[in-house]
Amino acid sequence: MGSTLRALRALVLLAGFYLLGVLLLAVLAGTDYLLFAHAPAAVAAKLALVSVVLAIPLVRGLFMLRTPKGEEPAGLPVTEAQEPELWRTVRELADRVGTRAPSRIVLTGDVNAAVGEDAHLLGLLPGPRRLYLGVPLMQGLTEAQVRAVIAHELGHYAGSDTRLAALTLRGRVQLQRTIANFEERAGGAEARERARQERRNAKAEARGKAQREIDTERAGITYRVLARIYTAYAELYLRATLADSRRQEYAADASAARIAGRDATASALREIPVLDGAFGFYVRSYATLGTEAALLPPRGEVFGGFGRMLSARQLELAALRSELPTEPISPYDSHPPVADRVRRVELLPGDDRADEAHGAAIALLTDEEGTLTVLEDAVLPHEVRQLRRTADWHELLDGAMAANLAALNTPLHRAMVLYTKHYPTLPTLLALIDDGQLWQLARRLPLSDEAVAAKGRAFREFVRPTLHNSLHSMVMAEFSSRSRMSWTFSWEQPAKARLLPDPDSTPQDGAPGLDAAIGAAVDRALADAPDTAPLRALLPPAPRSPRETDTSR
Repeated sequence: MGSTLRALRALVLLAGFYLLGVLLLAVLAGTDYLLFAHAPAAVAAKLALVSVVLAIPLVRGLFMLRTPKGEEPAGLPVTEAQEPELWRTVRELADRVGTRAPSRIVLTGDVNAAVGEDAHLLGLLPGPRRLYLGVPLMQGLTEAQVRAVIAHELGHYAGSDTRLAALTLRGRVQLQRTIANFEERAGGAEARERARQERRNAKAEARGKAQREIDTERAGITYRVLARIYTAYAELYLRATLADSRRQEYAADASAARIAGRDATASALREIPVLDGAFGFYVRSYATLGTEAALLPPRGEVFGGFGRMLSARQLELAALRSELPTEPISPYDSHPPVADRVRRVELLPGDDRADEAHGAAIALLTDEEGTLTVLEDAVLPHEVRQLRRTADWHELLDGAMAANLAALNTPLHRAMVLYTKHYPTLPTLLALIDDGQLWQLARRLPLSDEAVAAKGRAFREFVRPTLHNSLHSMVMAEFSSRSRMSWTFSWEQPAKARLLPDPDSTPQDGAPGLDAAIGAAVDRALADAPDTAPLRALLPPAPRSPRETDTSR
């Protein structure tokens, strides 16, 4: 379907929204006419008032003509003087696609690329164009793959997709507003009816009479009916416009393959879901590791660390690339399934361009480190930028783990509060174990029905995993609180605890047995015949008081 036909259909769908409103207003007006013609005047007047109330949201929907301007994604605008190579690449690709180049390039902190256009007169006249390019995308893709991504986005310009978006957006916004308006009024009517019935029951209770069951099912029913009518049209509208969006993605993929090469386009499509998952993992496990402790990675490392993690986990990422995501197909998806897009591209004829531009795309930037630093100021929220910067990733890890362990709140902690009515501490727990109260304490843990019914050895087997994990964490917290533990930072694997033999020592990589030693001692403490001696022997001594360390007396 050409852009002219798509524009015509978008106009028809948008006109359908207004036509639906006019028809509903006509139905209300016709009903009022019949009422005044055939019903008693008092009844007709009351029902006409209802019609007026119903007509208000209909009229508001028809006259809400202004489409709210969407918020621009947070990012770092770069000029041609700042990034000449990136701009040269974009202009070259725009010429080859056969479209006007964007007037702005904005670097973002997402694994994504997108284009926008401020078209005028509902897309009839072109306007300023913007290209959004995610820096994490450039960190993980080759230059050839990023060229394919940019060519894909520029293909949306060539197909007038961004200009026609103004038409489809208008209809979606109008439908959402109108439906929300009806649902809000239905909710208000239901709340008023509930309050009225509750007041009636309160009066009945005060008089010693029986209360009635509150029933608000019929409150606001007319608003809900009108909301369902518009919802049905919204489903039709979304199915039609999103089907267009999926066809636009296929066309943009074909444009990218023609300009940047079949293999680069297909490999970029395969790589982006992998990068998206890797970036989500990086943000959770690294970039935001210290937020609970009010810590932030060093300057430039919020995004810079992602490139380091990608380099360190190449084997792990290679395994992920072998399988394409198999997301379910829905008529309300704006993009086709990635697997289908890759299949279509790979079925295109070969073009002998497989060996082009294998270098990292981040090299297109003039000053990679400087850009990563400035990007943080552009995309991180103000409250996040106020967190304390650490000197390096090791300091961030140590600070974050210490804060997490200090705020520990395991099921065993909560059970001890219920059992002892006091703040839970490790010495208190060990004393309870020595006194033979461990399994009575375990009854205060969150338990399944099977565990509650179990007795003796069966009960102990049910609760032992929870006890083990909680006690292990409490011991680690004890080491941390006495500054006798550090952590090994790694881009390739989870952090590992390291034991500091004494306060004046430095971390020893030869102490990875800490975790295993704690695990073995915890097992002894939670055995059928508990023995806390190995655990007590392993624990660091409590810090001596100033009186104990003062030998001047």
